[in-house]
Formats: sequence, structure tokens, C-alpha cells
Amino acid sequence: MNPTDLRYAKTHEWVRAEGQECVIGLTRFAVDQLTDVTYIQLPKVGRNVSTGEGFGEIESVKAVSDIYAPIAGEVVAVNEALSGDPGLVSRDPYGAGWLARIRVAGALDLSHLMDAGGYDAQVAESPH
Repeated sequence: MNPTDLRYAKTHEWVRAEGQECVIGLTRFAVDQLTDVTYIQLPKVGRNVSTGEGFGEIESVKAVSDIYAPIAGEVVAVNEALSGDPGLVSRDPYGAGWLARIRVAGALDLSHLMDAGGYDAQVAESPH
């Protein structure tokens, strides 16, 4: 089960709204599929991203995968701890393993993202 206070993108990123900023991370399902994470490339602070735009990469012993921005806005912070310890994203994906903070311009609208139940249903239908 995924945390119910978050919203989820089809591409397996999660979003936690905190005022005009949103914390972005990868879901437990995504990091479990990758297995041993070896490197994470995060966006530069100050970069403006569009919804659905690739803004980073995560590498594991199995594959390299893009990380997509689930919302549009300006990257205002990245999790620097991941550069020295990329496995943190696997150990605590909904906490200390967060990826970036994005400041949204204008009204915050997360209606294009799924709630936990919708995301759980998507994952249940995915081939593992």
C-alpha cells in the first residue's frame, strides 16, 4: 500500500504538496523494480520543468530510467544526500529518499495525478 496523503504519476513519481511547493520522489514499486540503485542524476536548482518532462535519471544494476516531472514549476531544492548515498531512495522512498522540491507558479492543481487507490490499481495491473 502506498501513502494516502500523496498523489501519483503514471510514471511512478509521487508528489506531496506543501503550500506552493511540492516534494517529489519515486514510489516503492519503482525502486523495487530497479533493485540496487547505483546513481541518481537530479535536475539543477533553478531549472523550470514542464509536466511530464524528463528531469533526471536513476541508474541501477539492471537499467537506466528517466525520472519525469509530475508537475510544472521551478526546481527549488534537490536531495543532495542522494549523490553520496543513492541507495537511500530504495531504503526510504517516501521520506529521506525524496528527489526534488518544485515550486508551482500559480494555483496548485494535482487533479491530473492519481490518488493512492488509483496508483495501487495501476501497479496491480502491471506485469512484474
